[in-house]
Amino acid sequence: MPDKIGFVGVGRMGANMARRLKDCDFPIAAVFDANPAAAQSLAQELGCVAADQLKVVTALADVIITVVTDDRAMKKIFGGGLLSRARGKLFINCATVTPDIHVWVEQKCEAKGAQSVEACMASSIPQARQGALYLMCGGKPEAFDRAKPVLEKLGASPRYIGPAGKAAQVKALVNMVMNANTAALAEGLGLGDALGLDLTMLREVFSQTGARSGVLQTDGADMQNRDHTCFFSAAHAAKDSGIALKLAKAQGLNLPLAVATKKQYDRMIKAGLGELDKSGIAELTFKGRKAAGA
Repeated sequence: MPDKIGFVGVGRMGANMARRLKDCDFPIAAVFDANPAAAQSLAQELGCVAADQLKVVTALADVIITVVTDDRAMKKIFGGGLLSRARGKLFINCATVTPDIHVWVEQKCEAKGAQSVEACMASSIPQARQGALYLMCGGKPEAFDRAKPVLEKLGASPRYIGPAGKAAQVKALVNMVMNANTAALAEGLGLGDALGLDLTMLREVFSQTGARSGVLQTDGADMQNRDHTCFFSAAHAAKDSGIALKLAKAQGLNLPLAVATKKQYDRMIKAGLGELDKSGIAELTFKGRKAAGA
């Protein structure tokens, strides 16, 4: 029989991961969320328990997948009952948090006779539903091997990076570069618009030249059309760029482009645009848009 799965954190990413595993015949035993209504709704859909306490998820599941927002949330759940009677359980942690948190979680789990794996995601909501996440994994090799049957249903080729914290370092760099590319694209399209250039033409030219990037494909049209439906929020972009900058500071490195990018996303938050998709950074760069002077 497949492992019974529990989820802690069933926002858009967590909920779609749970749906995917249910489709792949993994029994979803329990779900928990800081928003009880979200847990109740998903539990009804999947036919599982909406846990009112973290320890209930651990009691009912063999593998517990956590998809929470930040370091504080990770500390709260792992210090708040999730490790109650956790011996023999496997925790797969998918949040983008600082590397030190993953090291701390592994230590806490092992002290309870449990295992943990970090499975950092470099994809978004549609990929979560389709089982096409790009997963960068860290932890003990034996824990990664145990997690593989689950991970391979969430992403085609989960990549083992190294010990706890190393995958989180790679994820921080991925998002740092992605966020800088997004900010640069917004400036290029904003300037093109100010010059009266046809932006569809400009995006096509970008796609055939050195201006090509992944965010051109995912965000270019959205910037042009002002469609900022959230797949990865500006607030998360600011947080993740901040993680990378802390890593750089610890190494004595100055990363001026990353600093400037974080400042742009911080401006979005200050202007009340933090819950827009990261493509909303174009609202700061196009002439005549409301936040252009923010």
